[in-house]
Amino acid sequence: MAAASPPLLPTTVVPAAAPFPTPTPAPIPTALSSADATDTNPAAIRAFLSRLVDTTRRALSGARPWSELADRSALSRPDSLAEATSRLRKNLAYFRVNYAAVTALCLAASLLAHPFSLAALLALLAAWCLLYVLRPADASPVAAFGRTFSDREVLGGLVAASAFVVFLTSVGSLIFSALALGAAVVCAHGTFRVPEDLFLDEVVDQGAGGAGNPLLSFIASATGGRV
Repeated sequence: MAAASPPLLPTTVVPAAAPFPTPTPAPIPTALSSADATDTNPAAIRAFLSRLVDTTRRALSGARPWSELADRSALSRPDSLAEATSRLRKNLAYFRVNYAAVTALCLAASLLAHPFSLAALLALLAAWCLLYVLRPADASPVAAFGRTFSDREVLGGLVAASAFVVFLTSVGSLIFSALALGAAVVCAHGTFRVPEDLFLDEVVDQGAGGAGNPLLSFIASATGGRV
């Protein structure tokens, strides 16, 4: 007679443990975050350009006819230093917009002749526009190199970068040379231009009853009063 088989014991199958997901490290920003790049929307850029064009148009509206500026029949050598100073003061009051345009033309010609300096100034201007001038007041803080920067820190960095570009590179010497050339041209013309035929009373009336400086009002509106 065959032996009885031993009873089967109940067994439980332990399911294999699911592998733990490997945590992925959070990306460390090494440049400006995308949120900061999208803070400057096209509407803000269009408004900024519109204010810039309007300010430039209002500033150039005060320019005198260039035929008066280039009138060679009104040029004569002053008899004394006092007369030269008086001519320069009157001509600066009358041709101030034209003289500013001449100085800006000297600066633009100097920058076009030196592409590296022009590129450095354009990069600096773009940094000011993207990081300060065109940033909304409620924008998120600037994030770079693993940390965030407040508006005060951003402004300090921009001022330091501007000082470095202007005073510690060839850009500064180029700008100062161009401004000195423009000032020399303005002083020479203002000294030799006889101002007797100019409407100086109109200049005094405009200075007394005119509005504020359009450039200062444009900067205040562009920065939203943060300067």
